[in-house]
Amino acid sequence: MDEISVTGTANMVMASVLAKGITTIYNAACEPYVQQLCLMLNRMGAKISGIGSNLLTIEGVERLGGTTHRMLPDMIEVGSFIGLAAMTQSDITIKDVDIQQLGIIPRVFQSMGVKMDIKKDSIRIPSQKTYEIQTFMDGSILTIYDAPWPGFTPDLMSILLVMATQAKGSVLIHQKMFESRLFFVDKLIDMGAQIILCDPHRATVIGLNRRHQLRGIRMTSPDIRAGVALLIAALSAKGKSIIDNIDQIDRGYQDIDTRLRDLGARIERV
Repeated sequence: MDEISVTGTANMVMASVLAKGITTIYNAACEPYVQQLCLMLNRMGAKISGIGSNLLTIEGVERLGGTTHRMLPDMIEVGSFIGLAAMTQSDITIKDVDIQQLGIIPRVFQSMGVKMDIKKDSIRIPSQKTYEIQTFMDGSILTIYDAPWPGFTPDLMSILLVMATQAKGSVLIHQKMFESRLFFVDKLIDMGAQIILCDPHRATVIGLNRRHQLRGIRMTSPDIRAGVALLIAALSAKGKSIIDNIDQIDRGYQDIDTRLRDLGARIERV
């Protein structure tokens, strides 16, 4: 693979399991999603080795059979609800999260000052008046960046950024893997956040420590991840917010308005 790609690796794996001979995929993605696909295919009769690594070896078979498979919880949704709880000072318990498949996600949120009570496959985020961003050992500003698995997923960088606006302390968010993912911070600045956009990949967030509550505005969701970050910001803001282009949010968060209302949010789909 020219670059690590979850969808690209999945397509190559599915093409290879029924191909004649042995296929070797170097620089394969090893996210939990890819691992689960490989495990399911093996139960169907495929011969895939190296699951969980960046080197997959697939011996083609003539046919596959049926199997039963339980889908993984969406780790991006899990992380989004952790950020939601912290931003809105809410006591939320997230069940059936499959802790072993979350990698370093809980640890990164803890570095942002979020307290968690992890029991079996549930995460409870207690209500916190403040959460303080850690610093490096020498006292310098914390830098959080995304990377291919087992690094921190780029799909949660926007959640960390919006969380940081109300944290105690500052953080440098470095979005390495994708272009234009930070081009929603202007909306947060309009809401009262203190953010310095250094370049298209880096933003420094100066935490307000809840001294100044964000204010509601009208904004447009540019993509899935920025959209849910803006939604979290709106839920914590003072006054009414309107978010346009919510089809982007719906792509990654099914029935999000219904589930948020169940948690007590005042949200209406127009």
